[in-house]
Amino acid sequence: MTVHTPTPFSSAPERVSFHRTELNVILSLYGRMVAAGEWRDYGISSLSDMAVFSVFRRTAENPLYRIEKRPKLRMKQGMYSVVGMDGQILKRGGDLKTVLRVLERKLIRAVE
Repeated sequence: MTVHTPTPFSSAPERVSFHRTELNVILSLYGRMVAAGEWRDYGISSLSDMAVFSVFRRTAENPLYRIEKRPKLRMKQGMYSVVGMDGQILKRGGDLKTVLRVLERKLIRAVE
């Protein structure tokens, strides 16, 4: 009789997360928006099918924007998207910097 004991690694589900280079791009934009007084807090979630970077104006409210990474959509619409407070997808694509330009335009308007 053979008994199979699961290892701690086999029972843990895979999670999608942001890579360091992706976080550098996102946090660079976040820092500029904080300096402009537009954003004040953020949260990062690593789920089984996507990673989410949520941006808040205040800590105790719903996120203003969500920057999502969904690897399963890589070959379709692109794995990165920016989602507004109302759930509307503002921009979607395969290049993170290009997708984040929709938020950089808001930074330019806030500075002016």
